[in-house]
Order: sequence, then C-alpha cells, then structure tokens
Amino acid sequence: MIYTVRTTVGQESMVIDILAAKTKREGLEIYSMALMPGLKGYILIEADNENTVQRGIAGINLVKSRGVVPGQVKIEELGAILSSKPLMESIKPDQKVELIAGPFKGEKARVIRVNETKEEVTVELLEATVKIPVTTKAEYIRVIKD
Repeated sequence: MIYTVRTTVGQESMVIDILAAKTKREGLEIYSMALMPGLKGYILIEADNENTVQRGIAGINLVKSRGVVPGQVKIEELGAILSSKPLMESIKPDQKVELIAGPFKGEKARVIRVNETKEEVTVELLEATVKIPVTTKAEYIRVIKD
C-alpha cells in the first residue's frame, strides 16, 4: 500500500534520508520511498500499513503536523506522474527556452524551428545584438514557463 506524507517544501529528500535510517535501525516494514519532482512538499511511502508509516515519521521535525494524508494512493493514480512525455513533443516554435549546455549555456532564446527527426532545435538568442539562428540538440535546452 502506498501512502502520501506531507513534508516541508524543499526538504523531501532529507525526510527520505532520515526515514531510511530509521527504517533500517528499527526494522520497520517500509518497502520503498519515492520523491516525485512535480510533487513538492510530499513523499510517497510504500508500507504494510498506515501505523508503520506513522511510527516511521514520528519525531521527524520536517514532517508536517498532519503527516500522513488520509487514504491510500492507487498505482493507477500515479500513472500521470510516472509517465514521461517525450522531449520533442514538449518543444514548440515561439517558446522561450534556456540553453543548459554548449557554448551558449545560460542564455535565453526563442525557438524558431524544431527538427524532430534529428532531435535538433533552431533557436534565436534573445539578448544577442545580432539575431543569428543557432541549431542545438534538443536535450541542451530547457523550456521556460512564463
């Protein structure tokens, strides 16, 4: 059974580390713990029952006051979180992106063209004096949410 636990935002991995040590030390029946990138302030714990989870999180200051969210999580509900969208499907022309690798690392740009077969993206640097198209691998960019 999978249970959701509320934590302090940004401290999810610390809670997992503390809980992992406590599980090992006390021999709790906690089978797995998951930290989801899109799920801030929560961790998922697979255990035999809710009491085991309650015993595990007891005394951990980074767990919110009402630690365990009531009810269990079904595997089907996690499908949207666990499935990854192909990178090329998420990149569209006119999107703002940031280059995360290569000679223009850290620069912001606008997507001009997307070549799905070669997995390349042609961008135009926003802060450049002269607008020159730059072609780079799609994995070297990150879409900026505006």
